[in-house]
Amino acid sequence: MDTFALIVTIAVALFFTYTNGFHDSANAIATSVSTRALTPRAALAMAAVMNLAGAFLGSGVAKTVSEGLIATPKGSTGMGILFAALIGAIVWNLVTWYFGLPSSSSHALFGGLVGAALAGGTEVLWNGVVDKVIIPMFLSPVVGLIVGYLVMTAILWLFRKSNPHKAKRGFRIAQTVSAAGMALGHGLQDAQKTMGVVVMALVISGHQSFSDPIPVWVKIVCAAMLSLGTYAGGWRIMRTLGRKIIELDPPQGFAAETTGASIMFTTAYLFKAPISTTHVITSAIMGVGATKRVNAVRWGVAKNIVLGWFITMPAAALVAAAAFGIIKLTVL
Repeated sequence: MDTFALIVTIAVALFFTYTNGFHDSANAIATSVSTRALTPRAALAMAAVMNLAGAFLGSGVAKTVSEGLIATPKGSTGMGILFAALIGAIVWNLVTWYFGLPSSSSHALFGGLVGAALAGGTEVLWNGVVDKVIIPMFLSPVVGLIVGYLVMTAILWLFRKSNPHKAKRGFRIAQTVSAAGMALGHGLQDAQKTMGVVVMALVISGHQSFSDPIPVWVKIVCAAMLSLGTYAGGWRIMRTLGRKIIELDPPQGFAAETTGASIMFTTAYLFKAPISTTHVITSAIMGVGATKRVNAVRWGVAKNIVLGWFITMPAAALVAAAAFGIIKLTVL
């Protein structure tokens, strides 16, 4: 039964990664598709490959997820807590995907972990939650907004005397590189989050300790499922990011993607903080759009997106807590 519980929990974790892929694929490619720098299928294929590559670039984010947010639960109850946390994250991912709202898969997972841990009587490491989740949740959109605005302002100044049509053609080509950087950062951040969950499941079942390196098979299957989910596409959310916030042109798309990728790599390597790719790219798009004129950004859509950010963790936590209650009554 313990082995069966481990297999089921890992399978659910991989399904979460799949939903993360199609939910967050828009983060990497929406701007490139909306500016016609890449066709949708070419963009999805490129993003899937770069997600796969990004998953092998580090392990700091995975360590934060597996050790830094909740105390490691024990035995069958511990596996039930982990299973319930994943259910909470998956349900919220599917709800927000259905409505085309670019919420954070990362914060859905963190909310699920906290909610399931509280329901299961496991200690929540609040210092870790605040330092690695809450503070980055508020800071990363602000940084994305400001840096996106500054990068776009610099581009406008540097190319102020250029032929607009030639400049747009050049930036359309450059967007291929910036979109690849976004997809690489997405793999670096989001594949590692599921790796952390799988490692926690292996530790709970006694198959591994936290001092051991992440098994290669864990990296491969997590990266592969993220890539498959990415290739499946996230058309509803892509429309929101690519067109509903602001109509982007190639220079704006390049500025937003460059900003997002830079922030993701910086936070992964310097702070080992599992930030939301959704928060970063959405705020970068807003910052870039504000250089045109403030009312060029459809702030009503932006307001709904920000509202989604604030309710994601509590909503996923509540679903996870309810899921654990059902598991406790029926299985444990």
